[in-house]
Amino acid sequence: MIGNAFFLALREIRSNLMRSMLTTLGIIIGVGAVIMMVTLGNGATQSITTTIASQGRNLLILSPGQRRPGTLTVAAVFQIADATAIARDVGGLAAVAPVTTSTAAAVLGNHSRSTNIYGTTNDFFTAREWKIDQGRQFNTSEDNSGKSVCIVGLTVSKELFGAQDPVGQRMRLGKISCEVIGVLESKGKSTFGQDQDDLAVMPIRAVQRRLTGNNDVSMIWISVQSAEMIDHAKAEIVKLMRERRRIGNSDDDDFQISDMKEIGNTLSTITGTLTAFLAAVAAVSLLVGGIGIMNIMLVSVTERTREIGIRLAIGARAHDVLLQFLIEAVVISALGGVVGIAIGLAGAYGISAWLKLPFVFQPGIVVISVLFSAGVGVAFGYFPARRAAHLDPIEALRHE
Repeated sequence: MIGNAFFLALREIRSNLMRSMLTTLGIIIGVGAVIMMVTLGNGATQSITTTIASQGRNLLILSPGQRRPGTLTVAAVFQIADATAIARDVGGLAAVAPVTTSTAAAVLGNHSRSTNIYGTTNDFFTAREWKIDQGRQFNTSEDNSGKSVCIVGLTVSKELFGAQDPVGQRMRLGKISCEVIGVLESKGKSTFGQDQDDLAVMPIRAVQRRLTGNNDVSMIWISVQSAEMIDHAKAEIVKLMRERRRIGNSDDDDFQISDMKEIGNTLSTITGTLTAFLAAVAAVSLLVGGIGIMNIMLVSVTERTREIGIRLAIGARAHDVLLQFLIEAVVISALGGVVGIAIGLAGAYGISAWLKLPFVFQPGIVVISVLFSAGVGVAFGYFPARRAAHLDPIEALRHE
């Protein structure tokens, strides 16, 4: 009986093809929009997670001042001795890297580009989990004396040296002549479009003496040995820095520790919330599509009143008529859902490629979309189907 009702529904849809296509349009748009929003949101979340992970696992960033909503409290910068004290007095750390930053033109012959200069130690590469693709790290003598050597990112290497091997060659950073001793592995672009490979890393004392002209340390990158030790390490670092900066018991910290894992979780929560909100807005069109199905099914019942009367007169039960019209509504809705899924996935794939986001396919959302679209057909097709099933056969046969 269900199979026969299904084929009757397909025949009716085929006989009114244009009307059926327009009826499914709301379902197609709704399902397509929901799948597109969810897929893009999942891609953005994965991109953020990947970018945060590329910064280094179990990473803490210690910076001076406090950021509050709408304000930034300025405080004294750190010194190399602060990083040394953290490495010495706080247990469970894998690396502690003092960092000072600057911007300068990287120049080789007629080629020049502005790039970021990081003055730091070899612990920077450990904390960032950044491997050397060519060449080597700083040796002890270069680190201690602040020799003018540098390790460049892949972008700087390609822009200045092209296909040549930069290791062993000299380039200029600002007014400093610098020997290239290594090239970093590529980390690509961050979620926010920043090129992470556009940098040059030098011994911190070289940058302080030759570029910034001071002994300031703008931040300290700290890698904890395991995720379970992060909270303990943060508490110990706060205690030590309050002592070193002579902060009273009743005074607020004049520094902050950023936990990259917490930042990643926060950003993922934000993108997840926005994705759910946009998907909910897109789902409103499913309601509109459902109303369209109800409207067309009511029209269909009116048009086919005499047909319904004949079926009831020759022995069809009200249940059979109800099932026929209900299946017809479900088939229209489900077909719209299938087309909407195809359009949504295709659109999400294209936009993901354009925005350079990962395409994250979730079979679960496809299954939910099919079931939901079929459910819309049941919910909005039931009333017209019930109306058809309760027609009086005599009155139906008299209908013109």
